[in-house]
Amino acid sequence: MTPKKLWKWLAIVMIASFAVLLFYGNEIYRNIPPIPDKITTTTGRTLATGQDIRDGQNVWQSIGGQTVGSIWGHGAYIAPDWTADYLHRESLILLDELAKKDGKIYKNLPDDEQAKYQVLLKKELRINTYDRNKNEIVFSSERAKTQEQLALYYSRLFMNDPSMARLRDQYAIPKNTIKDSGRMAKMNAFLAWSTWVCITERPGEKVTYTNNWPHDESVGNVPPPSLHLWSGFSILLLLACIGLLVFYHARNKEEEISEELPHEDPLRNMSPTPSMRATLKYIWVVALLILVQMLAGVVTAHYGVEGSGFYGIPLDEFLPQSVSRSWHVQLAIFWIATSWLATGLYIAPAVSGHEPKYQKLGVNILFGALLIVVLGSLTGQWLGVMQKLGLVDNFLWGHQGYEYVELGRIWQILLLIGLILWLVLMVRALLPALRRKDGDRHLLLLFTLSSVAIALFYGAGLMYGRQTHMAIAEYWRWWVVHLWVEGFFEVFATVVAAFLFTRLGLLRLKSATNAVLFSTIIFLAGGILGTFHHLYFSATPTAVLALGATFSALEIVPLVLIGYEAYQNYQLSKSTRWIQAYKWPIYCFIAMCFWNFLGAGIFGFAINPPIALYYIQGLNTTAVHGHAALFGVYGILGIGLMLFMLRGLYPDRQWNDKLIGWAFWLTNIGLLVMVTISLLPIGIMQSVASIKEGYWYARSAEFMQTDIMHFLRWMRVPGDILLAAGELLLVIFIIGLKFGWSLKEKR
Repeated sequence: MTPKKLWKWLAIVMIASFAVLLFYGNEIYRNIPPIPDKITTTTGRTLATGQDIRDGQNVWQSIGGQTVGSIWGHGAYIAPDWTADYLHRESLILLDELAKKDGKIYKNLPDDEQAKYQVLLKKELRINTYDRNKNEIVFSSERAKTQEQLALYYSRLFMNDPSMARLRDQYAIPKNTIKDSGRMAKMNAFLAWSTWVCITERPGEKVTYTNNWPHDESVGNVPPPSLHLWSGFSILLLLACIGLLVFYHARNKEEEISEELPHEDPLRNMSPTPSMRATLKYIWVVALLILVQMLAGVVTAHYGVEGSGFYGIPLDEFLPQSVSRSWHVQLAIFWIATSWLATGLYIAPAVSGHEPKYQKLGVNILFGALLIVVLGSLTGQWLGVMQKLGLVDNFLWGHQGYEYVELGRIWQILLLIGLILWLVLMVRALLPALRRKDGDRHLLLLFTLSSVAIALFYGAGLMYGRQTHMAIAEYWRWWVVHLWVEGFFEVFATVVAAFLFTRLGLLRLKSATNAVLFSTIIFLAGGILGTFHHLYFSATPTAVLALGATFSALEIVPLVLIGYEAYQNYQLSKSTRWIQAYKWPIYCFIAMCFWNFLGAGIFGFAINPPIALYYIQGLNTTAVHGHAALFGVYGILGIGLMLFMLRGLYPDRQWNDKLIGWAFWLTNIGLLVMVTISLLPIGIMQSVASIKEGYWYARSAEFMQTDIMHFLRWMRVPGDILLAAGELLLVIFIIGLKFGWSLKEKR
């Protein structure tokens, strides 16, 4: 297929996919669970107002939000999912209240009489009592009493009741996480409403707003037929599309590796421009961020076994788990993104042969801006979680409470401005090459478009406000996490890798161009609408579930041929003598293929079908996929791109293969050991518990604090040590390029 036809197909895929994504985004807006003006009792007593619920959402965000347990399954893993926990506790208390209404004690009743109250419980909880005309939710007096008891329980937990100290330790929640009773009352209103969403049936339907999630048979939350239907359909579609892809690949396979390989490195004599040399400081900062992120990960993991400290040190008093986890996740995104942005700044003048005026100044200004955003946002998150900011100031400067976009709104805006500055620097350097109508033009155009997408799609995180409905905020948040991080960064990386190999003369330009365009089409065909697979249970309509299941299955299709890509990269690493200078960058690309297949492919698809995710969303199976995909794919690829840059910045000397080799193997082996002997077994055991007993139980302290779970959490240590040693050696290697110990004889 010619590049012209491939461009047409790419345009069709993107226009159609975004049209559907936006259409059903509008459906989410139209069908969101109501936030009423008031929650009242049948006697007219007001339990909470709509403003209490909205303010309570902000209180929840200010303590770390999705870094302290989860809501609707999205968030951290040490504390429970608060909606599942609240629902289970509500059901137990309400059974007692319903029996007490008849003058009976529920636990003393025979099974047949208990069954009567279990039926009444489901009716009490599941019937939608929202009055559209009055814009009110009405609770019975028994349910109102239940709400008051739960409010007392959560106040004791999040504030400073000494009797809750052990449970706080198990959940890694510091005492006085919420210091003000007024704030606590509002967060109780938010917890009550967000749980109401999980158990209340949509008008005219027999499923709840969250498609009967979380699983809890005692209240009638069981998988609806749609979950089975669309899970089965997605698997059949996956098999069909795999067959078509293999057929297409066999029929149209072109030999991409160049038949006439250069006798020496084409890039060795390329003199880096001032702006290209200025990117070295980005690499040094990336190295520093990797170390800090690693330390934050060590602290966060340890909170799983010692919830209030670090080997006896009361660390939670000044560095709570919610802060260390936020930093761990946010720094991962920062260092990976910085390495990729630096690669773009390095590649642009290299491929065009043009250094625009003041380009180095722009690169330096952008560097300073990124430092301000990184340091400012991390500081703001700490101030927010430590309750040193008001609710409005926390949203602007502190902790937004949403996973992966924790940084405050001001820092978000500044980061978006920085990305636009990066785009301007890229485009002005690429313009001369774009004007040339040579063989590079298609790759350059795709490179430019992916850069535009990276710069602009982060702006989706600005589409929700401080008190935006959770379902809508989740929709836009996943635009950032899925489309920005997992989508257009992937396209950008694919194009950059193709550029590097074609510039080295190792790949034929025409076939590499066609391969990149085709893989982009296949990836985005599933990837754009695959965003919906994160929203199955986030109070979205059933159509979102159907689309998410269908298209997230298609995301796995291009990974079927990942072994071919890995083998091709391995062939390139052995193709000529001089290519040995690029051995470790290429090995990073091979490792990225492995993790793409295992982390994004196997571990990703294991949790993607609706019937699977229904039981295991937010369990440690998600952490397995998250670590293997985010670090294994994007992190390792970012390291590979940095090594390519460093090869060009230090062109005349061989590298210390032992140092970088140990760094490479320890990093990859450590990651594999960590996810397979600790996170994966924990996730599997949680999955079994969720299926057999209910989702609340799989996340409960009762289950997670057993001896076997403690043992498996400690089993993270061997993998973490290997991974940390590999990252430390990588940093030592990068420093050694400056001071000499990472360099050997001349090339």
